[in-house]
Amino acid sequence: SPRLTLQRPFVYFGRTYNNIYVNHNGHLTFNNALSAHTPQRFPLHGGKDLIAPFWTDLDNRQTGKVLYNQYTSGSVLQQATRDINTYFPSINFNANWVFVATWNEVAYYPNSGTVTVLISGGQYSFVLMNYGIIASTNRNVQAGYDTINSDHYVSIPGSFSSAATGSNSNFRLSSNVNVPGRWAFKTDSGARGCTFNGKSYFLFCCY
Repeated sequence: SPRLTLQRPFVYFGRTYNNIYVNHNGHLTFNNALSAHTPQRFPLHGGKDLIAPFWTDLDNRQTGKVLYNQYTSGSVLQQATRDINTYFPSINFNANWVFVATWNEVAYYPNSGTVTVLISGGQYSFVLMNYGIIASTNRNVQAGYDTINSDHYVSIPGSFSSAATGSNSNFRLSSNVNVPGRWAFKTDSGARGCTFNGKSYFLFCCY
């Protein structure tokens, strides 16, 4: 995408951003667009804040669409508020802004749908990643997020493995909020360290 001006500031692990780029290879960046199509394993220990719901070699020139929208009122905010308060019950949260980016039926994965939702309200920020059916491929996929110097990062289980895609994709069948295909992360701040317990993944997993 071109540089998009956010209608509300988004706080990402202590840094406040007013712009975002929706990159066609399955990631979001803040300071500059990113054309990198070959995924790299998190942590990168680099100089970029990056949200990667499905970082791989995608091509939307012939088929598929990359879509984005912002909301500051209405039912989307109401749903976001309900979801966050369900997933993070210790927080009395009220969403005042939602940004939705969708990679829908993009080439290499003609049956896939990946939706990423950025949510903010007050001092809190969250990222929700939602996965539909993902066709099989032998390409590597990195899903999760990373920060400058990798002070905080998450690599969703299944990244860089055969479990990333296909009918048994871990992204689609598992969750850290007990909703298959949905992964939720609090991204305004976080503590290092996270334990994944079998197939039940728990919240506040920020590195």
